Formats: sequence, C-alpha cells, structure tokens
Amino acid sequence: MNVLDPFDLPERFADVAALEEFLSRPSQALVDDLRRLDGDLLILGVGGKMGPTLARMAKRAAPEKRIIGVARFGEAGLREKLEGWGIETITCDLLDRDAVAALPRLVNVVFMAGRKFGSSGAEELTWAMNTWVPSVVAESFPQARTVAFSTGNVYPFAPVAGPAPTEATAPGAASGEYGISCLGRERMFQYFSGVHGTPGRLIRLNYAVEMRYGVLHDVAARVWSGAPIELAMGYVNVIWQGDANAQALRALLHCTTPTTPLNVSGLERLSIRELAGAFGARFGRRPAFAGEEAETALLTDASQAARLFGPPLVPLERAIAWTADWIERGMPTLSKPTHYDARDGKF
Repeated sequence: MNVLDPFDLPERFADVAALEEFLSRPSQALVDDLRRLDGDLLILGVGGKMGPTLARMAKRAAPEKRIIGVARFGEAGLREKLEGWGIETITCDLLDRDAVAALPRLVNVVFMAGRKFGSSGAEELTWAMNTWVPSVVAESFPQARTVAFSTGNVYPFAPVAGPAPTEATAPGAASGEYGISCLGRERMFQYFSGVHGTPGRLIRLNYAVEMRYGVLHDVAARVWSGAPIELAMGYVNVIWQGDANAQALRALLHCTTPTTPLNVSGLERLSIRELAGAFGARFGRRPAFAGEEAETALLTDASQAARLFGPPLVPLERAIAWTADWIERGMPTLSKPTHYDARDGKF
C-alpha cells in the first residue's frame, strides 16, 4: 500500500485521477489507528466534496474492513467509482426516517451530510438537513462511535490581532441561518450522546482545500481572471483536504462521552492579501482588491487537533504552489465557490 510521505510530495498533479489518488492516500499514522479500531465503518453523506476521497482513504488504510458509503447518489458515475475502489454503497435519502432505520448498524459512523450553498431562500431545507437529519441519525445509532462533520461557522468572529476560538469558546454568536443550523446539528448530536452515552466527536472544519475548490482556488482564480478580491474577511485558516479527512477518521479513536467538538484546520493564519500577492507574483498579474481588512475574521485554533494527530502533513506552501499550477493549466474545477468572504452568514 502506498502511504503518504510528507518528505516526498509530488511537484504537480497530471490530472484529476492523480489528484484524487493523492487526496485519498493514507498516512502511516492513519493505517496504524484504523488497525486498532474495532469494527467496520458507515459513512453517511458520502456524496459530497470530501466524502469520496475520505471513503477511499479509509478503505486503503484498512482494506480488511467494510467501508459503506451512503448517499442519494445524484452525481452520475459516483456510485460506480466508489464501488470500483472497494467501497460498498447504499442509496438512501437521510430525510427519510424509515430509510435511515433500514441502514446497517455498524459500530463506527462518520456523518458528512449537510447543506450550505443555496441556504438563502430555502432555509427550511437547510434546517431539515442540518438539524433534523442529525437528530434522526443520532437516535438511530445510539451505540456507534460517531464522528460528525461540523463547521467553524458556529464560532463568532475573532479579532485578527488576538487569539482564535478554541473548542472552549462559546459558539452561540454564529451568524446567518447556515451557522445557526449547524450549531443545531451539534446540539442534536450532543443531546442524544448524553441520553444514550454515544461516544463521538464534532469536527469543526475551516477550510479544507484541494486544487478544484476551496479558499486557495477561489483566490487564485480571481487573480488569474482579474476579478476583484474582497478583503473584509482578511484572514483565514485552511487545511489540505487529505489531512482533514485523515484527522476526522483518526478521531474515531478519540471519541468522548458525551461528544465534544474538535477544531480541524491549518495552524497558520493566512492573509488573503498576501495570498493574492503570492499568486500574482506566480502568474505575473497584479491582484485587484476591494475594500479593506476588517478587525475581525472567522478563525480557528486547531492546536488541540495538532496535539492529538501532529500537524498537517501537507504544508501550506506546497498547496499554494499546486493550486497555482492547476489554475495556470486550466484544469477542471468543481465550480463551487466557498464564499469564505461572506460576513453576513448567507450562502
């Protein structure tokens, strides 16, 4: 099995297949952890941006385990791709309580379902996906270790010159219906974890990146096209998607009862202005800016995750170089802007 070697990273990715292979390459630490983890793994909401590579990573790290991916599978060819990687698939609408009740009761669950983009104008669906579905899942899997993806959007903005929110920071100041409904997701998992003694972790993620989407892609694409870059959200934390997936999977061995949050992100506080400047130097183009940096931003302190898992294996500088190369070559994107620059919580 080919494990991720942080001292032997590729210079570039030839195509999407090479990118997805690398995104799903497990670290030796993940291999060792999943060897210690008893039981098989059910991944709910496997059809999103991160789900396919997380599932493939889990199967590569633990080929002896059953890895079952659950989704509606509206994307053509995704189910066949997952099955080609050795992942079992089940078509299920998680909004259907009876369908959830019929799912196999495995002892490890990674919950990745949720709704962000398009929330404005369809708030009731956002709340159903982000709050009601978690309650159905948490009630249906009372004894399973459950690692549930959440978001740093539950936190209040932090002063850019001060400390970033830790897991001890009260999340109640989340803005916009997306952030508030994601806090509702957490509360549902916390409630049922307390009722049933369900071990779990809530992964507060900001922001996973790879070549086809994410903050790095968004900024690079704007510099390349000459589109103005809004500076009000002047600083962010980002983490390579493969590192984020690996930390989420390794969190199965660090579940608590009741469930507790864990910030997952990069350790660097990244300046959007400086990032745009780096891409501009690479492209030979002057970035266009709009506005000025606010005194606060959506930031995350991921030091607890670093203590548990070590720092991310893919350095920020390498991810920036990969992104620049990908944009220069006109490679495929997911056409899903992160809206990292939104300060009103509307997506």
